[in-house]
Amino acid sequence: MAGSKMSVQLAVVVLLSVLLTGATHAGPEMDPYKILGVTRSASQAEIKKVYKRLAKEWHPDKNKNPGAEDMFIKITKSYEILSNEDKRANYDRYGQTDDTQPYGSGRYGYRHDSFYFDESFFNFPFNSKNHRDFADSKYILHFNQYVNDVVPDSYKRPYLIKITSDWCFSCIHIEPVWKEVVQEMETLGVGIGVVDVGYERRLANHLGAHRTPSILGVINGKVTFFHYAVAKEHLRQFVEDLLPQRLVERVTDKNDLQFLNSWHELNKPHVLLFDQVPVVPLLYKLTAFAYKDYLQFGYVDQGLSETANLQKQFNINTYAPTMLVFKENTDKPADIIQAKGMKKQIIDEFMSNNKFLLVPRLVNQKLFDELCPVKQFHRRRKYCVLLITGDEETFSFGNQAFLSFASTNAKEVVRFAYVYQRLQQPLCDIFMQNKDAAQSSTQVVILERRNAAGKALFKPVTAWNGSEEDKQRLLEELERLQRDPSILNHDAMLPELNNEFASMFVIRWIYASYDYLSEVIDDILHNNWREMMPLLSLIFSALFILFGTVVIQAFSDSSDDKQTKPKAKDGTKAENGSPGRRPPKKNFVEVTELTDITYMSNLVKLRPGHMNIVLVLTDASKNILLSKFAKEVYSFTGSLTLHFSFLNIDKHSQWMNTLLEYAQDATQIDADEDDGGNHKMDYTGYVLALNGHKKYLCLFKPVYTGEDLESKSSEDEGGTSGGRSRSSSRDDHPPRKSNRSRNISTLQIHHKLDRLGLWMERLMEGTLPRYYIPAWPGLDKITPSK
Repeated sequence: MAGSKMSVQLAVVVLLSVLLTGATHAGPEMDPYKILGVTRSASQAEIKKVYKRLAKEWHPDKNKNPGAEDMFIKITKSYEILSNEDKRANYDRYGQTDDTQPYGSGRYGYRHDSFYFDESFFNFPFNSKNHRDFADSKYILHFNQYVNDVVPDSYKRPYLIKITSDWCFSCIHIEPVWKEVVQEMETLGVGIGVVDVGYERRLANHLGAHRTPSILGVINGKVTFFHYAVAKEHLRQFVEDLLPQRLVERVTDKNDLQFLNSWHELNKPHVLLFDQVPVVPLLYKLTAFAYKDYLQFGYVDQGLSETANLQKQFNINTYAPTMLVFKENTDKPADIIQAKGMKKQIIDEFMSNNKFLLVPRLVNQKLFDELCPVKQFHRRRKYCVLLITGDEETFSFGNQAFLSFASTNAKEVVRFAYVYQRLQQPLCDIFMQNKDAAQSSTQVVILERRNAAGKALFKPVTAWNGSEEDKQRLLEELERLQRDPSILNHDAMLPELNNEFASMFVIRWIYASYDYLSEVIDDILHNNWREMMPLLSLIFSALFILFGTVVIQAFSDSSDDKQTKPKAKDGTKAENGSPGRRPPKKNFVEVTELTDITYMSNLVKLRPGHMNIVLVLTDASKNILLSKFAKEVYSFTGSLTLHFSFLNIDKHSQWMNTLLEYAQDATQIDADEDDGGNHKMDYTGYVLALNGHKKYLCLFKPVYTGEDLESKSSEDEGGTSGGRSRSSSRDDHPPRKSNRSRNISTLQIHHKLDRLGLWMERLMEGTLPRYYIPAWPGLDKITPSK
């Protein structure tokens, strides 16, 4: 009995010692997140910003605190861990901060604040990589790996990603189905990934996965969530739905010629798959997505009676899938492959060998880089034979002869291509700059690209019209090139090619918008509210802003109507105003006289952006013109940048003459050639818009528009000249002196400002001509003589 008690006590002591030892191991030397004061989801930019601030604060040379040096070392060490993705992941998983500890040691622990759970003591299978059913570790994704590898690769193949965690009991139920689907999809070329939320929380947040288990697809950099029950058929259909809907065209006896003859327009070889199944196989769709930039794909269902002629024409075996590639010749396939069990590797090799036409057209820089690659090694030279031609019918014979020559002289080191001079003018100008004027507009050039910056060696061979002499000359040059590459005696920097398919961007954008709307509707139908919250928030915010704007505008319009309603009784144009003009604050126009007393404040020292509108009048016309002036400018008095004044020409004629002498352009047409300079100018009714800060003026000159009885007969007689005078004044260019003299002679005082309202509109729009002056006339010029 005593021995059993001793054994129990010993077991308790051993248990406590093991637990204490685990706790001792769990106590970290430091927590880099706490030292830097950042969260575990902090980005690299935030970590770097905090590190710079703390390093500057705790640097021993600046901080005299005794513990500054130790703190500075901890800050540096913490930044070293968190700035390195591998070290950061190592710490997040195992709490390790020492680089000497093995990354994947047999001992796993998980730290939550001050509590440390050591699975090696309990040996519980859910939390151990060694006991995971199915080797998920092969597909584990990290944040950098996803951004740098998965996203770019998703433009060539879709990815199926599972979101899981070690303590996810529901994940165990889907594991058998997931394993079976992965084995099938991986052989078809679908990318597989696994994200463990416990280790890659940042990547899970980036993907928008907030619960486990979750399955999502990534294609073209876009994430789509799987919403259905986890079954093999559903996941297979999900992968198929990720692919664009217009990858493969159905081909029958009715549209086969249209499909095959589009090679010239699309500049691509065309691929036809003959098979017995009514739906397009997923492997073929994935292949079409991977090579969508190079090949056009069609599918022929052999079970349909509408495809019998096609099968007979190409002698198709109905017992095995058959794949044909057509290039320039639509009557005979350029290559063929036939097998019962087509493997992805065989199809990829078949497609890679037939990516280009025999003589493709250079339509963008990407195709040029692939057809005519930059020279890498001396033994791996690649030469391009380029035909510079046109797309008109007259060039068709020469183009066809070039195609025939290329098909009979195809070599591994020589690529043939052609380019339309009209669409790639900068490139063609370089190759044809040394060509004689007597030569044809078509030209054959042999070139070799030397570096990625655009340097190339080339030689114009011959003017090409498709004759036998041209073919023989080109063949001789190619044979010489094999013996002596130095015959390429011209060098140039080639410009980047224009993208001839750029106009198709609108169509692609429409298709992309359609796919996105379909995805949004699908998300709404499946109540995936967490993923939809950002979009819903954006929609409701936009609606709230729109509704608020409408309400504010409605109240604003009602207040404007109340202010303008009393003024509408006057029936004048000034009361109506333009919609964008600020309503007047007063029911009168404040007009001050421009004299030697107000000269400095109203003009010379006028604030920037402000203007003084000055009416020129005489003692006799003062009352009439001021009344008319007030009516015309009343609707503009709401502007805080406009000031109104008048200038008495009887008192200050010297200032007016000096000002207009500065602005020669404004008055050069007022001098009459026939008067010999003896005519005295009448400035009554002129209006000056003076910008004191920028030293310029805008000038309004009176133009008759009234129906005055005394001048109506003369208006009728000179209708044509009068019309010309009115249109000229609108542009601020006065008519010839003879017409002006005839109109001014009949101009009544109260009609001189008839067009002032229109002139003010143009002044506010900024469309009036401006006459700049070197300086304003001195104060002595406006001081009346005694």
